[in-house]
Order: sequence, then structure tokens, then C-alpha cells
Amino acid sequence: MRAIPATVPAAIPPETPLDHDPHFAAVIEIVQSTYVYMPAALAGYLAGVGVVAMLYWPIAPLGLLVPWAGAFVAMCLVRGLVIARFRRAAPRTRAQWLAWQLRSNLGTLVAAALWGATGWIFYGLGAEQQQATGLIVIVYTFAVAAIPVLSTQPRLYIAYASLCLLPLVVRIALVGDVHSYQLAGELVLIISLSAVLANSYRQALLCAIDHKVQADQLAAQLRVETLAAEDARREAEIANRAKTQFFTAASHDLRQPLHAMGLFAEALRQRVREPAGPPQGQTPEGDARRLNNDAEVAQLVNSINESVDALEGLFCELLDITRIDSGVIEVHPQHFEVGDILRKLRLHFEPSAFEKGLSLRLRGGGRVVFADSLLVERVLRNLVSNAIRYTNDGTVLVGCRQRGDRVLLQVWDTGLGIRLDEQARIFDEFYQVPNTPKVSPDQRKGLGLGLAIVKRLADLMGAPLTLRSTPGRGTVFTLDLPQGRAPKPSALLAMSGGKGPVGITLAGRRIVVVEDEPAVRAGLEVLLAGWGAQIDAFESVAASRAWAERSDPAVVKPDLLIVDYRLEEGLNGVDAITALRARFGPAIPAILVTGSTMTGHDKEAHDHNFHLLIKPVVPNKLRAMIAFKLGVKPP
Repeated sequence: MRAIPATVPAAIPPETPLDHDPHFAAVIEIVQSTYVYMPAALAGYLAGVGVVAMLYWPIAPLGLLVPWAGAFVAMCLVRGLVIARFRRAAPRTRAQWLAWQLRSNLGTLVAAALWGATGWIFYGLGAEQQQATGLIVIVYTFAVAAIPVLSTQPRLYIAYASLCLLPLVVRIALVGDVHSYQLAGELVLIISLSAVLANSYRQALLCAIDHKVQADQLAAQLRVETLAAEDARREAEIANRAKTQFFTAASHDLRQPLHAMGLFAEALRQRVREPAGPPQGQTPEGDARRLNNDAEVAQLVNSINESVDALEGLFCELLDITRIDSGVIEVHPQHFEVGDILRKLRLHFEPSAFEKGLSLRLRGGGRVVFADSLLVERVLRNLVSNAIRYTNDGTVLVGCRQRGDRVLLQVWDTGLGIRLDEQARIFDEFYQVPNTPKVSPDQRKGLGLGLAIVKRLADLMGAPLTLRSTPGRGTVFTLDLPQGRAPKPSALLAMSGGKGPVGITLAGRRIVVVEDEPAVRAGLEVLLAGWGAQIDAFESVAASRAWAERSDPAVVKPDLLIVDYRLEEGLNGVDAITALRARFGPAIPAILVTGSTMTGHDKEAHDHNFHLLIKPVVPNKLRAMIAFKLGVKPP
């Protein structure tokens, strides 16, 4: 057991702050417990005075009882004032704590002296034995009752017990008979046993205080570490939000050149495809050279478009992570047939599977689930894309199974498989399974975000996602969804989607473009003009509003508005749409194109009746959206 000092070590100045001496914490505990116990002790003193007064009221003279009782009352009042001052004080240094300990010890010794005087004064008054016996019991009781408080200070307890009992022992012995000597001897023996008891109690109490001090220190250390961990967590959250906000803000500017590149590449593709007769005087050799040049240009354009498509895929992955982190994505569950998604997967992935010599099989389309169809489709698209990418031969199977009131959507492949030690990490951001010699350069594309997106979307829907894989034999991912009810025919019609138009003509159509980025605006002009549209392009809301005010709606009326979201001087595409519709009518269809994901565009689209495209917009998506808005069918 570690000894705990009852006084301050001499080597430490008494004015030193307590924070620099952890051993002094035990002394603080002793002083605090003393002042906590003191009110009960004072109440006991007054009760003892009352009992003694009742015993000796008929015997002792009033002139003796009143001063004696008054001394006790005065002592209790003074100590009560000391207790009140201690409760208001806030001692911080060793000197202050020792001063309060000294006040308590002086009061204790005064009380002991008063009890010793009680034994000396009242023993022997009267002839009744019961008064003497009662007096001895009372004095001894107060001597023993002080053990729990004073045992931590051995010298103080010895002084207290001596002042209480020795005057009574001497007074009894002075009677001079054998019985008195025996009684005095018994009291001395009892005092010795009390000292032994006090020492044992002291050891136990100091051990308890030691444990309490250690527990308090551990609790204080835990609080400090908890605060540090909380600060670290807050800093991590702030950094994560800053990262998300930075990427979201920067992505708008990063997408602009990519968006323009895609538009120019598609416009160039259209130019290469346009038939053109040979110039006057062109020789056959010149025709062959021109055809070879056109073929080379077409190949370059295809390479540019492939690069744009790859970049668009990477941006979509980063965009999905950003939107999930920023809380933009909301879950809207509904009842739908899995076949609606499987048909889209077939149209999208069957060509790429065929190109690799794989068999893409889709089963269980008649099952109905209750989930967010868009998020489920996004999960399956990522899983099927990965399955095709990492499967060199065999089959990719997308199946749907019924298990009680649950439906299991599974994506099977006969690909490379995933080792057991890698399976726990594949859902981490930016993590890719280390390549093997069987992995082609095409399979190394991506940022390692696909499965991280899948896991987050599954968690967002509350749908368990599990994985089983055998290296060299393949992998199966399982998405567990609740069973749904068969949707109404109107809902089926609304959810079904046909294949977008391969090509459209916009001859005779007037399209107004409001875009502040010169490259994107020029790309849109070239692309839309190539589709046959008449273009009115503006760089700001003010310019488009001025043009509208100059134009006669009976002569000039736009068929479609294509506007960017972020425009000049804090204005946005919604302001441009509102201004143009105010002049040409509220029924003019509109498309809003943006690279931002932090604002609530969906609500704005609903309130202002426009459709939304997120940059970078590949030309096929833009063409399909224009055809939908204008009701143009493919030729």
C-alpha cells in the first residue's frame, strides 16, 4: 500500500499550485471529508451535552451546568461559522488547504478538551451509579466516534483521545478504592485498543483514498483524452466538409473545359460525317488522300470522345461521393419491377460484354421490390461494370431471388475473384485490388471509387450488401431489398423508358443559349448549328434580357432555352429562364446545365418547370434531352 502524506513535503513551497503536486490530492481529500463530517459531529456534541445535562440536572449546581453547556454551544457556533466560510472559499494552493486543515484540527482539540473537562467535573457528583456509568459511556463514545475522521492523522487522534479520556481516568483513580483503580485500568486498556483500531481503520481509509485519487486522476486523464478525441473528430469533420465543399465548388470550373471538349468533339464528328463532293479538278490520287485524311480525323475524333467518356465516368464517381457526403441524395422508395432496371442494363452493357466475348445473362425481372429505383440502378450499374471489367471469359449474371419477404439482387461473374484478405478493403475509397498479370490496362481504369459508392448507396437505402468471392473462380455481390407490391400500370408506364434517338434534326428551331463560359458557349453553338438549329447565344442574363426586350414575340420566339446555372453578378440560370419566359411566354421549354451539386436544383426544377443536366454533359445526353423537350423523333 502506498503511503499518503498528511502534510506537505518540506521540499515543495506551500504556495506552489496543486496541479504540480499530484500527491497532495490525498490531503485535499482528507480536508474535504473532515468538513463534510463536521456538521454531524457538532450535532452529536450537542446531543451528548443534552444527555449529560439530563443525567446531572438534579445533582449538579446550576452555576456549573450553565457555563459548561455554554462553552459547548460557543464551540459549536464557532465551528459552524468555519464550516460556512470553508464552503464559500475556493482554496487553490497548499498554504490555503493547510490553513483550513489547521482550523479544523484546532476545533477538534478544543472539543476534546471540553469532553475531558466534562469527565473531570461531573464524575463523582451524587451517589447514583447510573450517572457515573452514563458519563463514562458518553465520553468514551465521542472518543471512539472520532476514529473515522481523525485516523488519517495519527498524532491528532492520540491527542484527541488523550484529552477526552485521560482526565476522566485520573478523576476515577483519585477516588482511591479498588473498584476505582480497576475501572481506571479498564479505561486505559480500552484507550489502547481504540488506538489499535484507529490505526487499522487508518490503513484501510488511506488505501480507499489512494484508490479514489487514482480513479480521479484516471477520470481526469480520460476527460482530457476524450476532449482531445472530440476535438480531433470535429477537426476531421471540418476537414471533410471543407474537402467536400472545395471539390464541389472546384468541380464546376473543372467541368467547364471537359464539357466544352465533348461538345467540340461531337461537332467535329458531325463535320467528318457530312458528305462532301470532290472539289473541282481533284485527281483520283487527291480523292484517295482526302479519304485517308478523313479516316484519320474520324479516328482521332473517336479517341477524343473515348477520353471524354472516360473522364466523364471519373467525374461521375467523384460527383457521387461528393453528393453522398454533402447529404444531397435523398432516398425515395417505391414499388417497382426489377425488370425495368434489367432492360436498361441490357441496353447499356450488352455491347461491351459482347466486345469482350462475355455472356451477359439477366434473370428474375418479374420480382417486385420496395426501394429507390434510381439508387438501385446506380448500384447495379457499378457492380455490372466491375464484373465485365474484371472478367476475361465466361459469364456475367444479374439475378433476382425471393427469400421470404426479402428479394436478393445478385451480380455473379466468372472473373479473377478477390482474395479473402482484400475483401474487407474493397469498399474503401480510392482502394483498388493489387493488379495481377491477368489484369489488362483497360481493367486498371478508375479511381477505386465504384465499390465505395455502391456501399454508401446501399447503406443510404438501409439495404445490406454482402460479398462472396473465390480467387480464380469469380465473385458474387448480393443486395438485400424488401419485397414490394406490383406497381400500378400508370407507374410502370412512367418508369419505363425507351431507347433515346440516335440522331435528330433541329432545322427551323430557334434555341437560346445563355452561358458565361466562352468555350462552352462556342461549343454549344457549333454543335446545335450542326444539328440544324438557329442559335441566339448570350453571355449574361442582362444580355439575354436586352435581346428579348428588343425582339418582337410575334416574329421571334425561342423553341428552347439552354442556360447555365452560375452566371454574372450573383445571378443564375433560373433568373435567365424567368426573364425570357416573361417576354416570350411561360410555356417555353428550358434545360438548365450546371456543374454544381450543393444547391437544391431539384426543387427549383419542379417550381420553375425545367429539366436539369449535370456537367460534363456528353452530347448523347444533351441530344436525348433536347429531343424530349421539343418532342422531336429520330428520323
